[in-house]
Formats: sequence, C-alpha cells, structure tokens
Amino acid sequence: MNLGYTAEEARAEAARCLQCGVCSECLSCYYKCAAGAIHHNQVAREEKIEVGAVILASGFELYDAHLSGEYGLGRYANVLTSQQYERILSPSGPYGGHLKRPSDSHEPKRIAWIQCVGSRRADRNWCSAVCCMYATKQTILTQEHAPGTDCTVFYIDFRAHGKGFDAYYERGRSSGVRYVRAMPSAIKEAATTKNLELQYVLPDGQLVTETFDMVVLSVGLQAPRGMTHLAQEINVTTLPNGFCYANTLAPVSTTREGVYVCGPFAEPKDIPETTISASAAAARAMTLLAEGRHTLVSPKEYPPEIDVTGLPPRVGVFVCHCGTNIAGVVDVAAVTEYARTLPNVVYADHTLFTCSTDSQAKIRAAVKEYNLNRVVVASCTPRTHEPLFQNCIREAGLNFYLFELANIRDQCSWVHRDFPEAATEKAKDLVRMAVAKARLMEPLQRKSLEFNHDALVIGGGLAGMTAALELADQGFKVSLVEREKELGGNMRHLRVLLSHADPQGLLHSITRRTLLHPNIHTFLDVEIASFEGSVGKFKTTIHSPAHLPLPGGEAFSKNGVTTSVIHHGVVIVATGAQPYQPTEYLYGKDERVWTQLELENAIADPPSTISNLKSIVMIQCVGSRTSERPYCSRLCCGQAVKNALEIKKINPEIEVYVLYRDIRTYGLMEQYYRQAREAGVLFLRYEAEQPPHVGAGLAPARDGQHVGAGLAPARDGQHVGAGLAPARDGQQ
Repeated sequence: MNLGYTAEEARAEAARCLQCGVCSECLSCYYKCAAGAIHHNQVAREEKIEVGAVILASGFELYDAHLSGEYGLGRYANVLTSQQYERILSPSGPYGGHLKRPSDSHEPKRIAWIQCVGSRRADRNWCSAVCCMYATKQTILTQEHAPGTDCTVFYIDFRAHGKGFDAYYERGRSSGVRYVRAMPSAIKEAATTKNLELQYVLPDGQLVTETFDMVVLSVGLQAPRGMTHLAQEINVTTLPNGFCYANTLAPVSTTREGVYVCGPFAEPKDIPETTISASAAAARAMTLLAEGRHTLVSPKEYPPEIDVTGLPPRVGVFVCHCGTNIAGVVDVAAVTEYARTLPNVVYADHTLFTCSTDSQAKIRAAVKEYNLNRVVVASCTPRTHEPLFQNCIREAGLNFYLFELANIRDQCSWVHRDFPEAATEKAKDLVRMAVAKARLMEPLQRKSLEFNHDALVIGGGLAGMTAALELADQGFKVSLVEREKELGGNMRHLRVLLSHADPQGLLHSITRRTLLHPNIHTFLDVEIASFEGSVGKFKTTIHSPAHLPLPGGEAFSKNGVTTSVIHHGVVIVATGAQPYQPTEYLYGKDERVWTQLELENAIADPPSTISNLKSIVMIQCVGSRTSERPYCSRLCCGQAVKNALEIKKINPEIEVYVLYRDIRTYGLMEQYYRQAREAGVLFLRYEAEQPPHVGAGLAPARDGQHVGAGLAPARDGQHVGAGLAPARDGQQ
C-alpha cells in the first residue's frame, strides 16, 4: 500500500518496529511501507522436497568493518563500506545517484579507498578476490558522476586477475585514479569539517599524511554465518575458515556424493567465476540425474495469441536507464518524449531497469491498457535481452516477433560517453529506426526443426576431456578431436599442485575414462579442415594421416590423408593456451634460464638437479601485462609460490627470490603465499618501467657447476615466470 510516505519516514518506522522486540500486530509497518511488501498473514511453514542432488550456493557475507575499529566506521559519518558507497552511486540509492557525503550532503572532492579490510590478515588468511576490481569500478563511476573528483586507492597488491581486468585497471589509472601501494593504519576525523586524515608509509619509508572528504573501506568476503551448522546437518565438511571444502581436482564436489558447491561459499570468487562454477555444479547434478531428464518438466503455458491482422500499428516504446549505464550519458527523458512524437506510437515511458520483474509487469500492463500490438524497448544488447522481452510480450498475448530492440547502450552510451548531446541524438535515431521497423512487423510462427544432439569437443586437454565426459555420462554422443598424438594438453607437464593433489594421477584416470567411454569417439593427430552449418545441425570435416583409424562419421582416404565428416548439434572449443616462449632474460641463450614448467620438471625428476643450487631467482610477469599481451596470466604467481615451496622442501638453505609486480594469489591461494614467506622465500617488487636485468656473467656453483645468470640480488640462479598465450591456430 503506497500512502505517499517518504523513504526517510519508512526507515524511521522500520527502526521503531525493530526496537519493539515482539510484534504486537499494530500494522503501522503495513501502512508505512510504500512498496506494499508487508504481509502479516504469512506464517512459518515446513516443507519436505524429494531431490536427487543438492547444490550449495549460499554465497557470502561481507566482513563487518566495525571490527576494524581503527578506521572509525560507525563513529565517523564519512567513513563508508564499499557496499554503502555502491548504494550512494546507485540511481535508486538514498541520493538518487548523486554523489554526496553523509555528514553534510556536499559533493566530496577527494575520496580514498582502503583495500583488504577484513582480508589478508593472520586471522583471515585469504584474498577476497573482488575488492581490487570493485574499487576500480567505483572510482571510474565516481569520475563519471562527478568529473574532477580526486580518487586514491591504497592497496598492498593489485589483483586484476580476471579476463579484461588489467585493461580496466589501466583505464582507471589513465583516467586519473591514483594508486598508492601503502596501507593506512588508522583514520582521524577533524571535528569541525568532518574531513578524514590518513597516515601511511610509502615503500621507501617516507611517512605521509593526507586529508580526504570521504573514505571507502573495501570490505572482503567471508563464508555465510550458519552455513557450518547446515553443512554438518547434510554431512559435508567445511574448512576452519568457514568456507566449504571442495575437491581440488573436482572443485564443485564436496565430501558427500550428490552434494555440490558453487560460488563464493567454496572460496571467494567474482561474478564470472561464480557463474562458471554454478554451471559446473549444474552439469554434475545433471549427470547424476541423467536418467530422470525431462520426467518432471511441464511446458510453459501462454495466453491465447492476440490476432493483430489488419489492425493499425499501436506501438509502445520503453526506454531503459540501465542505472547509469545509459542514463549517465543519454538524456533518457528526452528520448522518451521524442518517441511519443513518432508515427503510431501510442505509449512511451522510461524505466530504471526495463529488464527487471517490475518493469516487465509494467510492459504487460501497458499492452493491455493501451491495446499495444507492437513493442519497442530501447536498452542494451539483443544478444542477452531480446528473448527476455519477447517472452514478456508473449505473456501479454502478443506474438514473439512483434518486438524490436534498439541497442542504445552498446551502440550509443558506451561508445559516445564523452559526447552526451550527440549520444542523445543518436539514441533518438536508433529509436526512430526501431519504431519504423516495428510498424512493418507481422506475426511469425515458430516451428520445430530436427536437432542433432551429438556434440563436438575441440581440444583434448583437461578441459576438453572433462566436458566430453560430462556430456557422455549424460547419454550424449561426443566426438573429441585433438591435434596432438596424445590427450592431456598442458596437464602432461604438471607434477604437483599447491594443494599437493596429484595432477598426473588425475590425468591418467580421466584419459583412461575418455578413451574407454562408449559415448566418446576420440580423434587424435587430426586437423579441422572445414566447419559449416547452424545451431543444432553442424558439419565438421577433419583430416588425419591415412594409417590412423577414425571411428564414426563419414570417412574416406585420398592422397595419403584420411578425411572424416562429423555431424553434431553443438561444439565446445577447449583449445586451451600455451606457455609464452621468452626472448628476454637470456632465455634460450643460457641453459640456466628456465621457464616455470621446466623448473617444475627439474624439481620432480631428479631432485638432485635443484638440491645443489645456492640460489634461484624467479621473475614474474614475463610475457604478461605487456602492450602485446595486456592481461594477467592468472596462474604464474601461484606457480612461483608452489615451486618456491617445493625448492625449500628439497633444501631449506637454497636462497629463493621472487621478483614481482603484484603477487596475485587470489582466493584461498593466499595461505600458500604466507607459507612461502614463512619458509624464507624473499619477495622483491619491481616496477614495470624498471624491469630486472639479467647479465651474462657466470658464477661457479658448488661442485664447480655453473648454475646462475648473475642476476642481482641473487648470486647465481634465475628462472623466468612466463605467462600464457592463446593456443596457435585455435587448437591445443
């Protein structure tokens, strides 16, 4: 029930209600709630559900920054958590998306972000994996809301380890965001101005004091409270830090068969990795329940379709703010007003998020109220949202294909951010074109087509074999093609993992299962010659030496080459990556300069090769985070830590140095970084503008053997931590 109460009045009533202790059924909250979200007739109830699998997707909780009292959260009005600041930036937040500081509602001119609040501590020995990037996102959004705002990020290591993250980090730096490698120890508030004073020590030992208008605490992630009890109830193991135990080599599998875990309950993850792990958990559950597929599925029912034959077009236009994604650049209200002037447009409106459940309900209501028979949405990409809106209008009785989408985000606000007036005019043009097309639309009827349920998996490494086995175990036929003469890919070169799991044991097991699985046809030493078709009906031609038998498909030999044609409905590309082959740091010119994989094999077989060395230096980010490859290869830091720990096990007296730009042991890998430091491994930072220099001077090692390349500060060892590059020709 909406009685016109303000948000402040509603919050005050909520505070009063919560202080009551026991609900007296006065119904004041019911009448105060503008959203009509209070239902006093609801009661607790218990239900029993028969299931064949359980997926634990309980998410995370944010660290309570009140526990870090040195930062003054709750005492100083202008100290906020990252979540609170996110709400300030939101168009639906307390200030309507306008940047204000809580103490006086003035626009702050200087804002500081403090990273690792509640992460990377002795009692919380993990990296929360998301804080560095959401801080960078907030600084960029801040400068879009209030150009000229001075944004400073205080950090230990900047962990931009995801796809495109390093480029986004560089975007922040180029836009004027200042990154300071330091950790402020405390915050003091000025009594009169409410400004905030930070003291910190730079890497060179210089003590600096700065004053900011606002400070944002980038709080970390932790396992949800109560999940330990639930885990005990369903008989799965949790770690001492509260996160769910997951098998290292099967990272969505718990200690109980049929119970899977995904998302940050397993360990801190960002959104992309959360969705990936969720898909993996769903695949495991689907494999387990393959025999029951479709047995409990009921088709969605739609209302009868409205016959629009011969009726004049009545177009409804809905323009999306997309938060600030669109409205931060495009004048959405002006575009809406313009839409109302277009021929046959009988209704036009703008919504904050048109894809939201509430906005879709508004579209369906408008279709009925205004007798709309065409709908145009001006929002983001049709790649992800067109089916959503098509389904929305079908639920209102219109044909799926009486819908048109104008992409005013990707094609307008994102690419013309610096030209808002021109972007607004272009958005009007895009809407006008969409309306013109919609006026000519006619209903189309869907029909069923024959669908080939077989799958093609390209790449026979760990990813390819895992994908093939999941599909095959669900009953689908799979063709697995690999250009090498054996399966395994890069996994063949790994000898040990940080968790001490056995990668070679896994490789042997999964390879054997793949080769013996009746639903998998494995093609080795082959090349893809051609690919054609469309979803559900593809055809792939592969070539191989004539002497190799190729099961399945259509096969024939000519001129010493066997050609096989594979018919399939879907394709999974799992071609992996390949280690960068360095040309720097004397690699290939001095036999003592190795890559991490070469070092790993030397550690494992035989250990005496390593045990007699006096010192080893590892150089990180070789071939990564450069202009040619502007990305983090993600695994190099973990590989360096792993090999350093293994070296210390062989001979604790060996001096191990790791030269790095940022140590990116994200998630639960942080514990191994701490172990390495405790074992005596020395981590020395270098700047990208001043990379290490490897000279050609030789120093005799023990037993008279030359083992190093004269790299300061070590005496005689050097090792290159090379990154990854995409596999050549798109295949592994």
